[in-house]
Amino acid sequence: MRPFTDHTPKPLLKAGGKTLIEHHLQSLAAAGVREVVINLAHLGHQIQAKLGDGSRFGLAIRYSDEGERALETGGGIFKALPLLGDGSFLVINGDVWCDYPFRRLALAHGDLAHLVLVDNPAHHAQGDFFLEAGRLSPTHGEKLTFSGIGYYTPALFDDCRACAFALAPLLRRAAEEDKVSAEHYRGDWLDVGTPERLQALDARLRATARSRPD
Repeated sequence: MRPFTDHTPKPLLKAGGKTLIEHHLQSLAAAGVREVVINLAHLGHQIQAKLGDGSRFGLAIRYSDEGERALETGGGIFKALPLLGDGSFLVINGDVWCDYPFRRLALAHGDLAHLVLVDNPAHHAQGDFFLEAGRLSPTHGEKLTFSGIGYYTPALFDDCRACAFALAPLLRRAAEEDKVSAEHYRGDWLDVGTPERLQALDARLRATARSRPD
């Protein structure tokens, strides 16, 4: 996302007149969520300054600061666990846009996670995980892309330690033990990973706003 991210963290990039993270926060509040933890890394102080305590969204926001060296997808969640409580929790990547209907989800007994998968975009045609009969499979089923939206239990991280590490290996290990459910979401979703995709999303959202009746 350079040069945009030289001076602005990805979640504060704008599309349709709002930052990416504001789109998420408004959707979460509309879904009845009241408590949010935000991981901070590169230029994270800007995010905290922008969002504050979350009260203007109807949310209570707390922050988990990873420092300037990001702890990756798994390490960042692990560091935030003391703020997330004992039950399952929802995680959303800050650099995606979607219309996924966020909701409270009770994981089945014994499950460690539930993933939201989407159709493979052109820039990631190989996909990430297999989906078979509502379960994440290590080898069989339809190969889909991980949306960056998932529900997790603290137990998924039981064998981890404080360092930078990726989330995907934990999920694959849990899938091998048949402890991960999943769904194929077919609504709007975009990995805002390049300036071109950000600009296209911005144009689309602005066009939608102009065509919406008052």
